[in-house]
Amino acid sequence: MKFMGNKRLMVLLVGLICFFILMGLTLSGRTKFYWPEKFLKDSIAWTQSVFYRPAAGVAGFFEDVGKLKTIYDENQILKKRLTDYALATQQLNALEDENKRYKEALGFTERQKQVSNYKYRIADVIAASPDPYNGTITVNLGEKDGIKPNMAVINVDGLLGRVLTVTEFTSNVQLLTDLSDTNNKAPAISATVKGKEYKSAEGQGSYGIIESYDKEKGLLVMNKIDQNDKLAVGDTVITSDIGKVFPSGIPVGTVVSREPGDFGITQKAMIKPFADFRHIREVFIIEIPEVK
Repeated sequence: MKFMGNKRLMVLLVGLICFFILMGLTLSGRTKFYWPEKFLKDSIAWTQSVFYRPAAGVAGFFEDVGKLKTIYDENQILKKRLTDYALATQQLNALEDENKRYKEALGFTERQKQVSNYKYRIADVIAASPDPYNGTITVNLGEKDGIKPNMAVINVDGLLGRVLTVTEFTSNVQLLTDLSDTNNKAPAISATVKGKEYKSAEGQGSYGIIESYDKEKGLLVMNKIDQNDKLAVGDTVITSDIGKVFPSGIPVGTVVSREPGDFGITQKAMIKPFADFRHIREVFIIEIPEVK
């Protein structure tokens, strides 16, 4: 029994010695390996490949997911920047357009000061009827600003209408498009021709009354023109000082045709308005200084 125990110890020692010799040979800088070493290395390499490929695939999957998340975040940021840029551009264009209109309005008032002593109160349109046949708009000036009914309303192009009703802070404006033969609330407009102004004292010059608006043609109708009147196509029609509502000298429109009036006693003319009634943003309310 003692011999068998010593024999096992000897085998163990020989095995350890062989193992250390093999380790030494393996760790040396040799380029040629023995077949046990080759077998061991190939076995280890194959085992590593079995676990490495799935692990690499899983790692690559999570890496791709991370990249997709990064791309999505960058895309959202770019979309927001594009939206902000589009909004800023739109606001800039609106401000530039508004600035241009105000410059035109300022230039208009400065020019008017040279030809009349009227006071021009600029107002913004805050509401308009969606019905094209309802010719009224609402502006942001009212009684507190000294606005009264029947004040004339214009823009930089020409006559628009008159103040119809007034509240403390706003006013309703009746446009020329609301003129009608059957609408007694819409006063007629005494009109003459620029360069051929009617002189009541002398009883001569062009004169007529604008009483209605042809909605189909988009033209004002000027009636009661004397047959011998020199009004002609292309003439510029302005308000006359004979009327009690509209002050004189306000541009109204251009004569586009002239034809016999009712019963053939007088003539009538069709007037194309200078003002565009479809897109009104700012207006001027004319205040005539009181005579002391």
